[in-house]
Amino acid sequence: MQSIFGTDGIRGKFNEEITYALAYKVGYSLGSNLENNNPILIGRDTRISGDILLQAITRGINESGKKFINLGICPTPAIPFLIKKEKLSSGIMISASHNPPEYNGIKIFDHNGQKITKIFENKIQKLIEELNPNLTSSRKEISLKTNKELMDIYIKSLIKTMGGENLNGMKIILDTCYGSATTCAKKIFQNLGADVRVINNSKNGSKINMNCGSTNLEPLKKALRESPADIGFSFDGDADRVIGVDSMGNVLDGDHILFLWGRELMEQKSLTNNLLISTQMANLGFEKAWNKIGGTLYRTDVGDKYVHEAIVTKRAVLGGEQSGHILSKINNFSGDGILTALQISKYCKKKNITLNDWLKSSFEPFPQKLTNINLDFNINKIKPKNKILIDQTIKNFHEIYSDNCRIHIRPSGTEPLMRVLVEAKNHKKVDFLSIEITNKLYLEINSIIN
Repeated sequence: MQSIFGTDGIRGKFNEEITYALAYKVGYSLGSNLENNNPILIGRDTRISGDILLQAITRGINESGKKFINLGICPTPAIPFLIKKEKLSSGIMISASHNPPEYNGIKIFDHNGQKITKIFENKIQKLIEELNPNLTSSRKEISLKTNKELMDIYIKSLIKTMGGENLNGMKIILDTCYGSATTCAKKIFQNLGADVRVINNSKNGSKINMNCGSTNLEPLKKALRESPADIGFSFDGDADRVIGVDSMGNVLDGDHILFLWGRELMEQKSLTNNLLISTQMANLGFEKAWNKIGGTLYRTDVGDKYVHEAIVTKRAVLGGEQSGHILSKINNFSGDGILTALQISKYCKKKNITLNDWLKSSFEPFPQKLTNINLDFNINKIKPKNKILIDQTIKNFHEIYSDNCRIHIRPSGTEPLMRVLVEAKNHKKVDFLSIEITNKLYLEINSIIN
């Protein structure tokens, strides 16, 4: 059986890769593999399929002999935070993050609030394979009452990270993209004194991430034009990512967040070895500017778990991805979009500076273009021989074009896509090479598969 785990838990289309039966078996296998008898914390985003998967997982946990606590709709980072604070045995977040509504996923956390290890993934996988393929739960009624008290604890913890600072006088627009941030983002910013306007703020699982949120900034930019504000923040479906936009429509992505936040920590002498952790997608302009002020940028493979591994290994205090997934020491390196938005707002308030002016002091990014090649197959389910040929093709492209530009080609860990990043010193070269590379790569991949 092919591994059900990808780069960030289990992910796929509901009723195709992610089914009621699989979710039940995941709940049962997780419960059966836990030695700790403390409850398992479960949360979800707003997707319509989330409720069905919640029922399946909780039945599985129940029949494994373990107990659970239902947090209901919540940001993903609430799960690891509360696991550690309440000394729970484990946690599950039902979410497909930034993916479209038809997708869903299962993210599993250990008793320390960290993503489970490969070894533990293999234990769950092994038990799932051993279970009767037709195994289903008894369908007896289980109470799924949500625990609102725990959600309040998480909200208060975010407010506490401000260290007593407020956001009085700041106008802020939030795009909660019909997802997890709808539960608490507005409340938190208002509690801190900000004048808040929120768009896409209903818990609508059929609209989550659709033409909004951190992967589509146009609604936020439009809102800033129509109702001027100091800052806008756009979250993804489970609120573990955030992208900022200033009053003039300029984008504060993960690279800029790391550069500006990292520079503040460097000046405070609280940045270990002046080190930031990012991925192969990080802009070259970011790396060069960071090196110029005495910093070191360490790149990992794409995925927050690789960033986290490097942070732990190198004892860094800040890292993240260009996509807006930022890991900081503040909350035990759990990516939290709301926390990141609060910290950026706090710095602007303390420095008495607009985000527009602060961004002007950031780096000048190299022209960069990310293109997705749609695949008609799941690359993790093709024949090993074809997978080897595709990997070799990608390697050849890297070698052929490395003198003219920086390219990074990788299959998406969550969708049937090949992602092609091209970066060079001018836009024309980026556009030309991007078209040339994606067209050639598309033809070569199809010739391998067909």
